[in-house]
Amino acid sequence: MYIYMSTVAAISTPNAVGGISVIRISGEDALKIAGKVFTSYNGKKVSDMDGYTCAYGQISESEQKLDDVVLTVFRTPKSYTGEDIAEISCHGGLYITKQVLRLIIEAGAEIAEPGEFTKRAFLNGKMSLTQAEAVMDVISAGGKNELKYAMALKGGATYRKISDVKQKLLKILGDLAAWADYPEEDIPYVEPDGLKKELSVIKDELIRLSKTYDYGKIIRNGINTVIVGRPNVGKSTLMNCLSGYERSIVTNIAGTTRDVVEEYVKIGELTIRLSDTAGIRLTDDQIEQKGVEIAYGKIEEADLVLAVFDSSEVLSDDDKRIIDALINKNSIAILNKSDKEKIADDEYLKDHFRYIIEISAKNSEGIEGLEECLNKMFINEEIQADNGIIANERQKACLEMSLQATDNALELLKSGESLDAVTVIIDEALANLLKLTGESITEIVVNEVFSRFCVGK
Repeated sequence: MYIYMSTVAAISTPNAVGGISVIRISGEDALKIAGKVFTSYNGKKVSDMDGYTCAYGQISESEQKLDDVVLTVFRTPKSYTGEDIAEISCHGGLYITKQVLRLIIEAGAEIAEPGEFTKRAFLNGKMSLTQAEAVMDVISAGGKNELKYAMALKGGATYRKISDVKQKLLKILGDLAAWADYPEEDIPYVEPDGLKKELSVIKDELIRLSKTYDYGKIIRNGINTVIVGRPNVGKSTLMNCLSGYERSIVTNIAGTTRDVVEEYVKIGELTIRLSDTAGIRLTDDQIEQKGVEIAYGKIEEADLVLAVFDSSEVLSDDDKRIIDALINKNSIAILNKSDKEKIADDEYLKDHFRYIIEISAKNSEGIEGLEECLNKMFINEEIQADNGIIANERQKACLEMSLQATDNALELLKSGESLDAVTVIIDEALANLLKLTGESITEIVVNEVFSRFCVGK
């Protein structure tokens, strides 16, 4: 159902020079406003244009032509926002683009807020909240996997999965309500054992979906990866090798890197949020010691640790202290300097690391081994995009509250509590799923979700 809102406009292409720019207008007066600034060369009025049609014409100010443009019309309800939309494609110069937007605002439109168009699509029932959140994931996708999962989310995969669980909860609540409200009717008693089985199935489905969060976070945000090692083992050289340029300073002086250097890199189909840290060793230098402390902090936060060792040297006490710090962490041992004679103790490393690769960061050799390890560690073939995936903290929180409520309902049944009490808890489980999909959500939450979007989307 269409919700009346003011007519808004924004630049929907990046704020940079390009071949074309697109200015989007959406709202009840979108076509009227477009008609004030646009004149078609075939004489057809904007108000007479059908949806999904274009017209070639010009934007003028005080009878002075500003630019040759193409106007595209989308009519309610078959538009992205569910409202009338006019999109003006002009030449991609920053001055021209901003002048066209200025004229549109002067003609009666308001400047759109971040995520305003997608917010209107959600409010007008064009997509669920999970689908709306996926729009920015599609825009920011940096590889095939990211795009695949983002498109599945945008296509409603998570919404459909949640809806399946929602329908099961609604059936249970309907049965309980009918039995409680119409005792005089011939309605079967809701058996606790049968209810336990139904809730157990729902609980299992919620658990499965919950387990996708960590994978969804990696797909969405990349793998938070930290490079650690003692000084001069080749951490910064590895950083530069993976980045493809000199991101970190490389010298023969121990302790050159004292702060954290960060970079996004692609390894195969995975995105890596890579951090190069200070060399870890015992030191009396206060500044260097601070860098070491930061490095240990990064280890705690990381999804993955690349522990770099000099294969041409025996493992030192500093090396072994680093290894001890990696217990219960996802980690890969990187034996660097494979271009030199190997001396490092393989057996010691095999006792502490599942994955060990040999590389020469200086010569960019052996890096394919890293890609193979990452695929084994982080590509989960069991998690299919079409089965839904939890992609952000808001979704996770709603799902976990629903799961907790479902578990509480099961415990109440096991303890022999009344079905009335169980009903209240099941209703809570349902309410949290409705919050997840956006079917029941406060204005504050809606505004917070869409504030993360870019202007023009």
